[in-house]
Amino acid sequence: MSNIKVVIPARYESTRLPGKPLLDLLGKPMVVRVAEQVQAALPQADVWVATDDQRIFAVVSQLGIQVAMTRADHASGTDRTAEMAVALAWPDNSIIINVQGDEPLIEAVLLQQFADFCMQQAEFRMASVMVDIASLDEVQNPNVVKLVVDANSHALYFSRSPVPFIRDLEVSQWPLQAFYRHVGIYAYRLKELKQLSATPPCALEQWEKLEQLRALWLGMPIAMMHWQGPLHAGIDAPEDIARVVAMLQASEASVG
Repeated sequence: MSNIKVVIPARYESTRLPGKPLLDLLGKPMVVRVAEQVQAALPQADVWVATDDQRIFAVVSQLGIQVAMTRADHASGTDRTAEMAVALAWPDNSIIINVQGDEPLIEAVLLQQFADFCMQQAEFRMASVMVDIASLDEVQNPNVVKLVVDANSHALYFSRSPVPFIRDLEVSQWPLQAFYRHVGIYAYRLKELKQLSATPPCALEQWEKLEQLRALWLGMPIAMMHWQGPLHAGIDAPEDIARVVAMLQASEASVG
């Protein structure tokens, strides 16, 4: 996995949780827990935190984790990742995995399988992850991103609306196996990452507020890995903190 790079974007500003990367989770900042999870899962990968804030930089660097400063005006983690990859002059054949900085419970097996999945692609350009939808409530929830794929499990479209729309059945009768939920873990070949970052947001992306639609608009194939293991939600709002802390306590107690 020597050509695998992992970038954890960590932006200080957050509408609901300012300073979210530095949230204390049982004595460790959240972004540090994410980095340690990634390092344990992918020990041969080159793992970096990309931030826009000196406070995050100081905390992360003091704990021996690789970190780089990036501009504060990036619209997405993809753009922040691209700036850092170019600054560090990574080789063009690098596979760059973008792991969100608010996922302290991300599963090691998921990261390992995703890295393997990317390396096994015949002509890898970009990849992401999908899981089965658990309920019709998720299908209708605009905060749950749905997607459809082609015969080779490449994404055809992502939407906050229900896709596909099953015309001949009442919504209450829609079979759950028709739907997939998108998980926001991305991987890119460096060439594609540079192209994405250099392209302004397209109309589809702006309407749906989904940055991955820029890649589809450019004709860039996104290989989707179907993950069927456990999936623990990250921290998006203050009410998520207690749940994550409880899970961390349970995990550390079981190890101890």
